[in-house]
Amino acid sequence: MALPNYGVAIGSLHDFTRDPIHDFGQWYHGHLFLQTPVGVYQSALDVDAPGSVGVSYRLVDDLRSADIAALRVRPDGFHPLLSTPTSGALDYVRSPLLRNRLWFEWLSAATVRAHRVIAPHPPGSPMFGPDLADSLAELTLRLRRRITGVERLDWLRPHLRFFPWVSSDGDNALDVLVPHLEAASRIYVFGQSFTTGLGVHDVHLNQGDPPGSQWYLTNGTWQDGAVICERPDGQVVVWQIKFNTQSLNTDTAGHPR
Repeated sequence: MALPNYGVAIGSLHDFTRDPIHDFGQWYHGHLFLQTPVGVYQSALDVDAPGSVGVSYRLVDDLRSADIAALRVRPDGFHPLLSTPTSGALDYVRSPLLRNRLWFEWLSAATVRAHRVIAPHPPGSPMFGPDLADSLAELTLRLRRRITGVERLDWLRPHLRFFPWVSSDGDNALDVLVPHLEAASRIYVFGQSFTTGLGVHDVHLNQGDPPGSQWYLTNGTWQDGAVICERPDGQVVVWQIKFNTQSLNTDTAGHPR
């Protein structure tokens, strides 16, 4: 079932805060406030859950303003989006902007299958954090950054497009995001709009929740939340976040395979 109020809030940075430090057993959020012509939009960023199942974040940092041209023409404010590939919606698994090179995706899928055979986990356990493929992606990412600006190696960069998922606690995941917020001239927050007031929540993966989860029925494709930061120099960075109980191997309904 698709999220009924999915869309994107667009604006400039107004403020950023965090929930007070707390003991385990509560939700933990970052609060991103966007300035828009109709007022300040609050974006609630879920980065920890009761039971501390753990989260993983991912940064896609090789994009330019031209890559989000269809998004940039929208005025500041909130825009509802259909959960389809052509509406401007995001999907962690299917969006071309977010996908690694195909051969890396094959490796990642093989790693998941091998893990299921060798060390199976019960449904709903926090088993979907970073894996061996993500470790390889981290090494590849370092190599790609080292060859940046080396003209004779420019041909290699497109083949090294891999962005790893990094296991994290909530504060660290927010620490990674903050510098990009502060450097951005325009910010795009994907998620579900508040039913009352100006704001967006569900700014995270919105598919892959396991059977028995209270969020299983809200699984769907083309409805994922994320924060996109666009800098004055044209660089675009996408911040993604997911809980480690959520699978990235999903069917056409957004349910885990």
